[in-house]
This record gives sequence, C-alpha cells and structure tokens, in this order.
Amino acid sequence: MYSIPVSCFDLDHTLDCGQVFRWSKEDDWWHGVVQGDYVHAFYEQEAETLYIDSRLPVEFFVKYFRLDDDLPYIFSSIDHDSYVHEAIAKYKGLRLVMQDPWECLVSYMIATASNIPRIMKSIEKLSRLLGEEIVDGIYAFPEISTLAACCGEDLCDCSLGFRARRLVKAARMIESGELDLWGLYDMDYFQAKKQLMNIEGIGDKVADCILLFSYGKMEAFPVDTHVDKVIRNYYSDSFEGPYTKPKMAEWARSYFGYYCGYAQQYLFYQHRLEGKLGSGMD
Repeated sequence: MYSIPVSCFDLDHTLDCGQVFRWSKEDDWWHGVVQGDYVHAFYEQEAETLYIDSRLPVEFFVKYFRLDDDLPYIFSSIDHDSYVHEAIAKYKGLRLVMQDPWECLVSYMIATASNIPRIMKSIEKLSRLLGEEIVDGIYAFPEISTLAACCGEDLCDCSLGFRARRLVKAARMIESGELDLWGLYDMDYFQAKKQLMNIEGIGDKVADCILLFSYGKMEAFPVDTHVDKVIRNYYSDSFEGPYTKPKMAEWARSYFGYYCGYAQQYLFYQHRLEGKLGSGMD
C-alpha cells in the first residue's frame, strides 16, 4: 500500500458520478478492477491523502485519477452561471478518470439505452465469462482478441441483447487494424470522434464519453437525457436551437470553453442526484 498527497479531490464523487462501472464501496474503502488488478482505494479528507492498495505503480494512479489536473483553474474557466456554480460547490473534488480505451469503449457501447446498475451487471457478467481470474471471484476485463473470437450467441448470458453482436464486430475491427484504437490519442477531437463513429452502435454521445473518459479530450461534451434536460431547463436563454445532441455539444464548447467536458460531468452528476431521472444513462 502507498499514499499519494492530493488536494481538491473527492474519491466518492469521482467514482460514484457514473463515469466508471467496476468500482464499489464497502465501509470507507472503494474496491475496483483496474488494468487487470483488484484495487483498493481510500481518501482521507482531512489529511488530503489518497491511499492505494495495488500492484500497479503510483504513476498509474496519478494519471488514472488525473491528479495533475489544476481543478481550481478548471473551475474558474467553467464557472459561468449559478447552476454550474452550485454543481461545483456541491461536488468539488470530482475528477475525470483516464480509463483504458478498450474497456471504456465496450462499457459505453453496453451503456446504450440502459442504466448504471444494469451496465455494471452486464460488464461483470462479460468479465466472468471471458476475463482472467485475478483473485477468487474477481475477473479482469476481457482482452480484445478474446472478444473478437466470439460470436454474438456466445454472450447470451451477459444480458447484452442487441449489443452483443456489435461488441464482437467492434473487437474484430480493432484486432484487424481497421480501427487503431491507440492512434486516436494523436488525433484531434473531431478526427478521433469521426473514427469512433465508424463503429456500429457508437453515436454522438457514446463517442464523446469514450473521448472524454479515456482519451482526455476535454472538448467532448456527452449529451444524455440528464444533460439534455439541464440545457433545456437552465440554459434556454443562451442556447439557440435546434435541441440536437451535436448542437448542444457545440454550444457547450463555445459557452464553457476548452474544459467543457468537466462542466458536463458536474452538471450530469448534479442532475442525476436530484433524483428526477433515476440512474439512467440515455
């Protein structure tokens, strides 16, 4: 176990805000499957110290939790109105997570037309079926080649429905080199998004989730049902329609600036916790 000093951080908000699906909390500790390891994490607020129990190096978690992000500066750049100001004040310390692009891609393809508890169960079933066992009952996320070797029927026990065939197809595109998943890091936001949307089942919102949560492209602004409602209810005076996902995202990039992706997650989390739409993702 090792410790990482970090201020302006809230582990609960970061792991509970809907961006990751393989973490759960028991007492004060969070437990999650990350990069083939079963990880335990705890943040001591008063000491401003993050404790990690993992085989992965400290540098990995500095990047994973984006601990080098200057949150006070980011807040100052997106704090343009009372609604986002309230979200920042309530959930200060929430940081975007830099996830593995393969796991993130599959996770958000599974998230289509679903909700967070169901997404978590489907990912767990998929990992149990195809992933390597790490410790008793805990399984790593399946490798690209393993999923590519399947057919949709092989995944019928994972509660994936129409998504099963799409996941296999996506895995085969990546394995064959038709899509260079890691080459997207070197592309700008718009180029990378265009490449992702060549995959069946990836539209505007899913592509933006993948680009924001695994590639760190801050221009991405995923528009789901929660964010759609926020823009319609609180930003109608500054938003000029039509109310389409691409138009809303374009408006957000202009209104919030480069760090609009951070604004999105704070607005999404605030609206979801208000309980108006439960734990849905779309």
